[in-house]
Amino acid sequence: MKTSNKPKKVKITLMLYDHMLSTSASLPVEMLRAGEAFALRQNKNSPRLSFEMVGETKRPVTTRALIKLLPDATISQAQAPDFVFIPSLWRNPRPLLKKYPKMIAWLNRMWQQGATLIGGGTGVCFMAESGVLNNHPATTHWHYVEQFKRDYPQVEMKPDFFITQSERLYCAASLNALADIVVHVIHQIFGEEAAQHVERNFSHEIRKPYEEQRYLEGAGDRHPDELITQIQFWMRTNLSSTLNLAELADEFTISQRTFTRRFKDATGLKASEYWQKIKLEAAQDLLSSSNLSIQEVAYQVGYHDQSNLTRLFKQTLNLTPRDYRAMVRKKLFT
Repeated sequence: MKTSNKPKKVKITLMLYDHMLSTSASLPVEMLRAGEAFALRQNKNSPRLSFEMVGETKRPVTTRALIKLLPDATISQAQAPDFVFIPSLWRNPRPLLKKYPKMIAWLNRMWQQGATLIGGGTGVCFMAESGVLNNHPATTHWHYVEQFKRDYPQVEMKPDFFITQSERLYCAASLNALADIVVHVIHQIFGEEAAQHVERNFSHEIRKPYEEQRYLEGAGDRHPDELITQIQFWMRTNLSSTLNLAELADEFTISQRTFTRRFKDATGLKASEYWQKIKLEAAQDLLSSSNLSIQEVAYQVGYHDQSNLTRLFKQTLNLTPRDYRAMVRKKLFT
């Protein structure tokens, strides 16, 4: 009996609804197609991707970018997917969730049938509303964290992480984090070489690896102080902010004295040490993987005077930023 050598087909579904961010749907498609094209150049029998945009109806969906997207199928017509991408929303998701009860129920059915769900930003609320995140970790856009915790108390909110993973459930706090999940998916489907190719071509900067950003269920939490967790998340996502620590404490309606004490108790570091540490790490990433000038790197991590960044590097690494860039690039490209 003749066996079939037909390449495996991987079915990708993109949920469509009003007020979604078009980039959180288009970016995964473009990255996945790039991974597929690279893999097929290496091996013509590599998996093939099949994309389908799915809506509750077939009417065009209006995105935040004013781009109208037309669903390929309704949820009753849709193919059984391997991966479902749930795009982020610009506005408060709560009124919108009430408009899409059938899509929310469909999302739960697809997960029960074996699909992997990937939510971006506040799009994660569709997953939470469907019930699939109950007793599982999740993250979302920092601005919506408190409301999310009130709306979905059965979900284990992990605001200190840009990515969470539990079984076949992935949540991303931002578009950059979503891109990192897509690279991870490309690795799963096409292998490491294709994933590295896509990461190089779609990222002007190399961020921390997927494994270092995510909260993996069962891996344990970092500390139990949720307010300090939120502040850490804010610090990492606002590196260029000019707020000092007293102003930051005020932003989170906590006294500086209490902030200082709770931060040290939770993390083992002074807030100033932690702030400096993550700025240094971000500067190291930018120096090694971007063509930004030293002054531009300094600005990106909150130092408007390049000399302050140079002082930090010398104190911590005994190198200037320029020497660090030369050393790391020599290692990367030899």
